[in-house]
Amino acid sequence: MPRSTTPLRLLAAGALLLGSSLAQAQYSWIGENGVRHFSDRPPPPSTPAHKILKTPGRMATTPPAPEASAAAPAAPKTAPTLAEREADYKERKKKREEQEKKDAQQAERERDIAQRCAMARSARAQVESGVRIRDFDAAGQSRIMTDEERAAQFAQANKILAECR
Repeated sequence: MPRSTTPLRLLAAGALLLGSSLAQAQYSWIGENGVRHFSDRPPPPSTPAHKILKTPGRMATTPPAPEASAAAPAAPKTAPTLAEREADYKERKKKREEQEKKDAQQAERERDIAQRCAMARSARAQVESGVRIRDFDAAGQSRIMTDEERAAQFAQANKILAECR
């Protein structure tokens, strides 16, 4: 005796339809900071009813208009005139030139610091090497650097290098 599969097919179709309707269970609301939220969970209880845009079983509504101040209506924006656009352009150009000048000064300052650090590293390495260092005095006479002078030069190089990165 063959069994009829029609009731089984109807049951499966009903389960699929029920599952698809649950997949559409979406909530939509406007949050406190004006951001639109979408979720499968209801909005927080503190959300006012007029900010809830969509709930399952209820059609979507248009979002509420932004809250305008009741004291003074907003004036319509007009396009800037040619003179205003020219003034804005000149102001932006001036700011850009000032920024480029500051950037150039900063780059030069960083190059100077890098050069000073390199010279301090070189001087410290020379003093640490233990090799006699010949120096010339104001009269142009050659003389050998003393241990105290070496220590002072080493301390000065370390002081400069402490400021380097």
